[in-house]
Amino acid sequence: MRTHVKTTARSSAVGHRRGRPPSAAAREAILRAAREMLAEVGPSGVTVEGIATRAGVGKPTIYRWWSDRHAVVMAALMADVEVDAPPRAARSPLLQLRHQLHAIAERFATPTGRHVTAMLAAADPNSELSKAFRNHFVMARRAEGAAFLRAAIQSGELDRLDIDVALDLLFGAVFFRLLMSHAPLDATFVDNMFELALRSARRGATSRQRNAKARRR
Repeated sequence: MRTHVKTTARSSAVGHRRGRPPSAAAREAILRAAREMLAEVGPSGVTVEGIATRAGVGKPTIYRWWSDRHAVVMAALMADVEVDAPPRAARSPLLQLRHQLHAIAERFATPTGRHVTAMLAAADPNSELSKAFRNHFVMARRAEGAAFLRAAIQSGELDRLDIDVALDLLFGAVFFRLLMSHAPLDATFVDNMFELALRSARRGATSRQRNAKARRR
């Protein structure tokens, strides 16, 4: 009986050690393995099998989060340049949008950000890597920007405007300068571009607010 108890306890302990790691830990192990492989063999040498082996997980665990190796590579790179959500307390939607654009510029000034930029500049626009960047980063930031613009219109900070065109002006300018590297992508550029892109819509909203205050008097 004692032998049976010991064997059961030992089997339980082994089973616990061999069980699937917690989701957060497994995800971080996968991203770390992808970054290591990327540094060693470059993007073309990264495989799902290699990532799984290095991370100590099965391929199904990787596919639970990402569709292919390109998506894993981009997620691994972008984890170091993710943009923090702007603080919502006491901030207008336009200030939140400005914060978001500043954060993008700051993150891509880091070594990892420059690595991402170099990879994208060398990649075919129709490559899976480029598609992963557009889907996992650009479109996510664009959706956040659209929400800020809608909130600014609703609050009266902006006149009604074509949100898609405004987003193209804002994010198109940022990513064009990021990929072309013909001039600094810094705070001064972001502020100047932001003011120019939204000047007419802000001027109209300000004029309306002044007229409303005058009528109340």
